[in-house]
Amino acid sequence: MKKLLACALLVMMFASVASGAVTKKLQNLGQDSSKMTWYLTEYGTDDNGVPYAIARKYYTSDTVKKETVDLLMSKFNIPAEKAGELYFTEYGYEFTPDGKQFALTYLRHYDMLGNEIHGTVYDGSSDDKQKTFAAVTGMPQKASNYALGKPQTTTTTTKKAATTKKTTSKTARSKVVKKK
Repeated sequence: MKKLLACALLVMMFASVASGAVTKKLQNLGQDSSKMTWYLTEYGTDDNGVPYAIARKYYTSDTVKKETVDLLMSKFNIPAEKAGELYFTEYGYEFTPDGKQFALTYLRHYDMLGNEIHGTVYDGSSDDKQKTFAAVTGMPQKASNYALGKPQTTTTTTKKAATTKKTTSKTARSKVVKKK
């Protein structure tokens, strides 16, 4: 009886931790300029207080996917069959405390089943694996906002579209057509 109770308690604990992580962390970041779909899978601060985020880019553009597959084959000698299974790329971001700069901590390419095709960890073990900080823009900016706990704002496009719609509706109602 004690073993059964302990197992049930353990299962409930894992379920609550897992469900909390998924519902709290997964965020749809939308599409980038190449029509690639991005999701934020985890974000926050690590044990040292460094803001971080993990983002995934799903290959919804055949052109971009082909370019990445070609790169995997040419630069890393990945066989065409394996490289062609590319489904998403995961990016590990680290941010400065002010959120104005970011560095890539790792980059990993996966197939549809979540098997890693190729990955690079930027740990400083060689010149090409140094973390390099750059200004935060685009998707890293969206990820930075979550990692730093900044509230998300609506996009300018959405506000502009809403304003245009209101203006058009008012204009349409105010026009009176006179017949001769």
